[in-house]
Amino acid sequence: MHVTNLAAKRKEKTMTDMILYIAAALVSFALTAIISHFLIPVLASRKMGQKILEIGPRWHKSKEGTPTMGGLAFLITAAVIGCAVSVYLAIKFGMQTAAPFIMTIALGLASGLIGIIDDSAKLRKAQNEGLTAPQKFLLQLVIAGLYLLGMSFFGGLRTSLYIPFVGVAIELGVFYYVIALFLIVGIMNAVNLTDGIDGLASSVSVIVALFFGIAAFLAAEAVNVPLYFASAIVLGVCAGFLVYNFYPARVFMGDTGSLFLGGMVVGCAFLLGNPLIIVVCGFVYICETASVMLQVGYFKLTHGKRLFKMAPIHHHFEKCGWSEIKIVVIFSLVTALLCGVAWLGL
Repeated sequence: MHVTNLAAKRKEKTMTDMILYIAAALVSFALTAIISHFLIPVLASRKMGQKILEIGPRWHKSKEGTPTMGGLAFLITAAVIGCAVSVYLAIKFGMQTAAPFIMTIALGLASGLIGIIDDSAKLRKAQNEGLTAPQKFLLQLVIAGLYLLGMSFFGGLRTSLYIPFVGVAIELGVFYYVIALFLIVGIMNAVNLTDGIDGLASSVSVIVALFFGIAAFLAAEAVNVPLYFASAIVLGVCAGFLVYNFYPARVFMGDTGSLFLGGMVVGCAFLLGNPLIIVVCGFVYICETASVMLQVGYFKLTHGKRLFKMAPIHHHFEKCGWSEIKIVVIFSLVTALLCGVAWLGL
C-alpha cells in the first residue's frame, strides 16, 4: 500500500510539473508575441532597421530597413517570467534548486545585453558591424566565467565531464572550466551565426528547447525543475517571435536575440548536467560555425578559392537555389533527428 501511495504521489507531482511547464511556455509565447506586436512599430519609428552587407546575397537587399533588435522581446519576457519562477523555486524548493535556474537566466540576459551593445553600435554606425570580434569575445568570456563561478558556488556544477554515448564521466579538475568557457562562448556565437535567414534560429531553437524539456522529465528519476522552466521560456519566446519572424520576416531578433538564445540553450545543457550534449542536439549551430571557419581557412590556403558558394552554410544553400522556407524546414527536421540521436547519449 505504501509503495502504491508513493507511486501515485510521484505521478501527481509529475503531472503538476507538466502543467507548470506548459503554462510557462504558453505565457512566454503570449508575452513575447504581445511585446513584439508593440515593439515592431517602435523600432521602425526609431529607424532601427537592419543593414545588409554588400557581400551578402543580393536578394537580401530587399530586407534592408526591416526592424532589428526584436530580441528585446526575449529579454523582457525572460526577465519577467524568470523573476516569477525564481521566487517560486526559492520558496518551494530553496535556493539550492533556484540558484542554477537564476544563474542560467542571468547568463541568457547578460548575453542579450552584449547583443544590445553590439546592435546599438551597428545602428549608430549605420553599418552591419558593431563590436569588434575581440571586444565581443572578451565580454562573452567574462559572463561565461561568472556563470561558471556562480554555478560552482551554489553546487550546480561538477568538474567531471560526462561523455555522451560513452556513459563515463572524466574528472578534469580546473581544466573543466577551460572547456566549459569555450563551449559557452562557442555556442553563443554559433547561434548568432545561425540567425541569417527568416525564422531559422528561432525554429531550430524551438526544437532544441523541446528536447531539453523532454529530457527534464524523462532523463532522470526525478524531474529536473530548473531545466524544464528554462526550456519552457526558450520554447515560448522562440515560438512567439516566429509569429513575426517567419518568412517574410517583419522583424529580426538581431544579436540581442541570438546571443540570448545561445546563452540559454547552452545553459540548459549545463542544467541537464551533460553540457557536451548541446554539440549533438545543436549540431546545426555547430555546422554554421564550422562552415565559416572552413571557408576562411580554405580561402587562405588556396589564395582565393571558396569551399562553399557562401558561408555560413545556409547562404550556400540559398545560392544553390533553395528558398528560405525550405532551408528552415530542412534544418529544423535535421535538428529534430539529431535531438533523437542526442537522446541516446543521455
